[in-house]
Amino acid sequence: MREALKNMLVMVELELRRLRHDRTEIYFRAVQPVLWIVIYGPVMSSVRAIPTPNGVPYTDFITPGVMIQTTTFVSIFYGLTMVWERDSGILKKLLVTPASRYSTVIGRSMASGVRATFQALIIIPIALIIGVKFAPNAAYFILAFAVVFFASGGFAAISILVASFMKTRERFMGIGQAIIMPLFFASNALYPMQIMPRVLQDFSAFNPLSYVVDAVRGLLITGDLSGLPLDLAAIAIFDAVLFVLASISFRRIIE
Repeated sequence: MREALKNMLVMVELELRRLRHDRTEIYFRAVQPVLWIVIYGPVMSSVRAIPTPNGVPYTDFITPGVMIQTTTFVSIFYGLTMVWERDSGILKKLLVTPASRYSTVIGRSMASGVRATFQALIIIPIALIIGVKFAPNAAYFILAFAVVFFASGGFAAISILVASFMKTRERFMGIGQAIIMPLFFASNALYPMQIMPRVLQDFSAFNPLSYVVDAVRGLLITGDLSGLPLDLAAIAIFDAVLFVLASISFRRIIE
């Protein structure tokens, strides 16, 4: 256990080193979420077509959803790194080390959580500038970003699982888009679950993105933490299942 934890921390440290030397990807990927909250949010707020709970302004309502969408995008496409490392031979060297597959997969997944957390941090000042009102509680902010960090690990595990079956980066990118968009639009990121068609409500109830958004929205915007225990439990189960599946299929990446 001690060695496994050490291996995971090494991979997280490696990701921090990468970010320190090259942050351009994070800045460019922030363009899309900024457009969501700067343009889409105010436009839909003026239309007043989507009811929000407790009269929360629509831009405030979608800010956590947009934040989770961009961090999920980062995590899902983290598998591209694995495909590149396989092609360059780095993964073969990694697999012959004494590190277990489970610690390797969890470490790589948590490394993507580091990148996703920095991606989310960029959105906060932009949201503040346009008038989004966050809950004035430092503990809630810390817990919200902890949720982002650990949930991103689960989505990165999905990317590792997909990468174990994809032989080219082009195929991986197509599958990545096919995963992200249904998860995003069939969640509560842009609208309350109550106004969805019944079929989408049922899907959203099993959509991990919905629980992540609900937890972060309660912590950062509404202050309603009544559903937080269920959200955290769902995220923990999601992470555990994906870590196991990704670890089982990890060796297929180099086959």
